[in-house]
Amino acid sequence: MDAQTLVDERGELWLALAPLWLDREPRERDYARMVEVIQRHELTLTELEWIFRIELAPVLSRTQMSVASEWRRFDDHQLMKRLVAHNLRLRGWRRKSWALFSGLITMMTRHRWNELMTRVMIARGEAP
Repeated sequence: MDAQTLVDERGELWLALAPLWLDREPRERDYARMVEVIQRHELTLTELEWIFRIELAPVLSRTQMSVASEWRRFDDHQLMKRLVAHNLRLRGWRRKSWALFSGLITMMTRHRWNELMTRVMIARGEAP
């Protein structure tokens, strides 16, 4: 997959989910936007989980733990460049390594992710 295809297929979703890693709790409008974007992409909960754990967390958790992190908001252009670069390299042993350690790197945002998935399930008419 090339960079433009990644941006076309995942860019909107990645940017919508990025607030999960900010220094503040997502606001109602953040969650509403995330659910709206997720609904447009028609992904299963399992697919969303892997996007969270493997495509997003390795890049965004580094920013979250950095002393000079972007705590209030992200520069969308820079964030997209980092996400595309990470995902273009996400093959073979790299994918397996991130899958193995994804539980650790998602710990700080897991409560926000669980809240989002509950909202997605409610929007889809599924029992949370």
